[in-house]
Amino acid sequence: MTSTGPATLSSYTIQIGRHGGRSESGALSLERRLSDMPGVHDAEVSFRAGTARITYDSSVTSEADLKRVIRDHRVSLRDEADAGGLSEEADETTTSELRTEALFVVITFVGMIIGLSVGWFGGPAALGWVGYSAAYVFGGWYGLKGGVETLRHRAVDIDLLMIVAALGALSIGAPFEGAMLLFLFSLSNTLQHYAIGRSRRAIKSLVNMRPDTADVLRGGEEVTVPIDDVAVGDVFVVRPGDRIPLDGTVESGESTVDQASLTGESVPVPKEPRDEVFGGTINESGSLEVSVTRQAHESAITRLIHMVESAQSEKAPTQRLIDRLEQPYVLGVFGLTGAAIIVPLLLGGEFTSTFYRAMTLMVAASPCAVIISTPAAVLSAIASGGRQGVLFKGGEHVETAATVDAVAFDKTGTLTEGNTRLTDVVVRDDIPDGQRLSETELLVRAAAVQDRSEHHLARAIVTEVENRSLDFPEARGFQATAGKGVRATVDGRTVHIGNRSYFQTVLADTPVEGQEVGLEKLEALESEGKTAVIVALESDNATRVVGWLAFTDTLRPGAADMISDLRALGIEHIVMLTGDNERVARRIADKVDIDEVRAELLPEEKVASLEALVERHDTVAMVGDGVNDAPALATASLGIAMGGAGTDVALETADVVLMGDDLSKIPYVLELGRQTRRTLVTNLAIAFGAIALMVGTILFQGLALPLAVVGHEGSTVLVSLNGLRLLGYR
Repeated sequence: MTSTGPATLSSYTIQIGRHGGRSESGALSLERRLSDMPGVHDAEVSFRAGTARITYDSSVTSEADLKRVIRDHRVSLRDEADAGGLSEEADETTTSELRTEALFVVITFVGMIIGLSVGWFGGPAALGWVGYSAAYVFGGWYGLKGGVETLRHRAVDIDLLMIVAALGALSIGAPFEGAMLLFLFSLSNTLQHYAIGRSRRAIKSLVNMRPDTADVLRGGEEVTVPIDDVAVGDVFVVRPGDRIPLDGTVESGESTVDQASLTGESVPVPKEPRDEVFGGTINESGSLEVSVTRQAHESAITRLIHMVESAQSEKAPTQRLIDRLEQPYVLGVFGLTGAAIIVPLLLGGEFTSTFYRAMTLMVAASPCAVIISTPAAVLSAIASGGRQGVLFKGGEHVETAATVDAVAFDKTGTLTEGNTRLTDVVVRDDIPDGQRLSETELLVRAAAVQDRSEHHLARAIVTEVENRSLDFPEARGFQATAGKGVRATVDGRTVHIGNRSYFQTVLADTPVEGQEVGLEKLEALESEGKTAVIVALESDNATRVVGWLAFTDTLRPGAADMISDLRALGIEHIVMLTGDNERVARRIADKVDIDEVRAELLPEEKVASLEALVERHDTVAMVGDGVNDAPALATASLGIAMGGAGTDVALETADVVLMGDDLSKIPYVLELGRQTRRTLVTNLAIAFGAIALMVGTILFQGLALPLAVVGHEGSTVLVSLNGLRLLGYR
């Protein structure tokens, strides 16, 4: 369970069992029942994905109440003990169900063939009826069960349509046609469940990447313990070829780690002391001692599993629309069938031929292929992205990615590597000796202040001090002004560290001796493509500039190629939004050919710039590191967070999380969305085209029921397999 808002508002995702046939009418009924519960804010249920996601007020209702309502709806609850609800027990249950369905399909086929053979070649009539009886019972079992369950909730669905059509064929002396309908109906249903299961099993493989135990150093000895018993701060040993059990930081040793299973990076990543490693990845060449930074239930791989499972329960807009139209559509088919019987009979038509034609019409107009066309594609796309280190947090975002026509980028940590280095420590030398600081004193005071900050410039200062093996005192009264600077008291004196805006706004009413010199020096450093800040010190009731610090960052490899790929996809406008200074931002932008630069932005100004972009373009994607860019990620049509494997804020805020820092995944996200949309369009064209062709033929030419059955179920299988192709998308 994860908090999603106020202290009592919680989000709960529960794994549920199969229920009914291929229809989601029962799921919509359960959604309505859950939504009507006191304290429930939102509910989304998918029997295909096997999940129910409920947002509720825990001060009003409880998990036990939610489970009771689900059980009252005759829906089973799966084992939730394992990550993502993908326990071995649940997986075995699903496999067992699929085997049973396949057995029923075989029995249906054998029964149909026996009945047909007796009719063709002669034989005991009783044997023929035994065969047809087996075909009707086993072929219609799941459909009848699903239809009755839906009727219990005062609704009708396509399962009921198929059962009525088969019984109708039987009633007019066409048992073979009815048996054939039930055989193909049950066969396509089983194939659909297999296709959806393939998507879920692709995620199941993530669970297998996580070891069950870790070799932890305790009392100078290695002790093998379950990963759930390992605490933050414990140190474990990983040997060459082992899977890393938990997230942590390398304490000693050097190696390369294959992170492809989590981040999608194709090349092993070098690791040395102070580098971060993730559970589920494979240590390759050397031994490592790793200090645990997250417990098992908080690890990147566990969060990925939970997020993908949750994403599968969130329906795409197209799927949501189709599910809601299913009920009126099915009622319309029943009405059309009734009219096809009554009108010809009133005009003097013969009953048997009229009823046969009406049953054929019912089969042809049934929306089975339409219903399955969207989830088959969207769930496959989510699973495919997960295996490439790309996490879509719902089907809606897959469809949104297909329509992006403008992209905004943060600079630091996104277009650049974010490993900012301190390059210049400059002491102001035109002040009295008693007030002048040495380079070491300047650096130590700056580190004392910045040790309280998570900003990338602050980390660069602290890292430089640690590399020089210097100690720094504790700072007190730390205060930060977002996007401008910081201040704190060190050894009884206030130290200010900030950019141009900090000194011109925050200290606007405070006389700062040497400020003009400081601003001139900042401009000179920025003209070299560096990010620079001024350091000022308060003493004797006066504030004086005492030095400058300058930093550089490295452009990510492949950034220019990524921008080129986006343009090849037809992206109309590419923007950089950054809090860095104009000169540094433009130098980076020129290297990668970005259209527009908006620099020196505060977080709220980034949001305003993004809102302006959204007004000018249909769909805008924002790409950031998920920490400082959280408001902008939430504002964009599609928020894409870089490096989500180590960033909690990214997993909470963004719509799409790239578990690694590979920029090539950004065009991949957009192209996967477009490929999914093309697949959806193709599937819907096949589904509606088959319905229109068959209905038209029946009304104007006449069509045999077996041909309508083949056309109907064939189109259903075809769209399922077409959607399944996205599992292999690269």
